[in-house]
Amino acid sequence: MAGGPGAAAVGFLYPGYSAEDDYPRLEAMLAGADPGDGGDMEPGSAATGGAGAGDRDGILGLAGAVTGASPAVRLPLVHTDIGEDAHRVDALLEMGSAARLAARVDELRARGAQAVVWACTSASFVFGREGAQEQVRELAQVAGLPASSTSFAFAHAIGDLGVEQVAVAATYPEDVAELFTAFLKSFGTEVVAMRGSGIITAAEVGTWGWEEVRALARAGDHPEAQAVLLPDTALHTAAYIARLEAELGKPVLTANQVTVREGLRLLAHPVPHRPRLGALFSAAAA
Repeated sequence: MAGGPGAAAVGFLYPGYSAEDDYPRLEAMLAGADPGDGGDMEPGSAATGGAGAGDRDGILGLAGAVTGASPAVRLPLVHTDIGEDAHRVDALLEMGSAARLAARVDELRARGAQAVVWACTSASFVFGREGAQEQVRELAQVAGLPASSTSFAFAHAIGDLGVEQVAVAATYPEDVAELFTAFLKSFGTEVVAMRGSGIITAAEVGTWGWEEVRALARAGDHPEAQAVLLPDTALHTAAYIARLEAELGKPVLTANQVTVREGLRLLAHPVPHRPRLGALFSAAAA
C-alpha cells in the first residue's frame, strides 16, 4: 500500500460496484508505480485491477515496490447502496440522497479518512449546482470532515488546467448529460460539444475496456475543445489516460482521476508529477 495507517488518507463513497478498482490503481500510480498504458487491458482482469481481492492486492503491490515515491496517501473506499442502477433523474436523486451517503461515513472514518469525496458525478450534478453544494455541506457535517463530490472535482480540474472550452463525452443518456453541461456552464465553462451514449446502467459501463473508452473519447472530441471530459465514475479510465491524451492531442479529464485530485485538494496534499495520470497531474497543472 502507498502508506501505512498513519499516512494521509482521503476516503471515497462509491455507489455500487463498477469501476471501483480504479482507486487502488490510482493509489499505486500516485505512489509512482507504472501500470503500463492499458492499451489491451480489460475490466476485471489482473491488469485493470479486477473486482477480486487478489487483483486489488496485485495493483497495490506496484506501489510497495516503488522507491522515491511521493508523500504517502491512502485512498480507502466504501460502497454506498446504489438503489436502482439507472442513469435516470429520479433514480439518481435517490442514489445521492443524504441518508444513503451518511450510512457509510462511519466506516470511512474508521479507516482513517481525513476528507471524504462522493465519488459519483451523475448523482451530484443532477441536483444542480446549489443542490450539489448542499449535498456536500450535509456530507461534511455528518462526517465531520472536509467533503466534496466528483461534479465539483470536474469544475476545479478545469480551473487547474486553465481551459475554457471543453467537450463532454458521456456514457449517459442525453437528458442526463445535458444536466452535466448545465452544471459546468454555471462555473463559466463553455461546452462546445456534448455526446450522450444512452447507457442506462453503471453495471454496463463498468464492462467497457480500452476500445470502448477510446471510441467514446474520440467521438466526443471537438476541434474547438481544449479538453475532453469523460464524466462517469463507473467507467474504467485510470490505465488509459495518458494514451487517450496522446491520441487526442489534448488533456482528458476522467471521473475517477479528477475525484482523486479533488481529494488531494481537500487535504492540501502535494500533487505529484505523474504523467501517466495526464495533464492534470503534470508539473504545469500541479
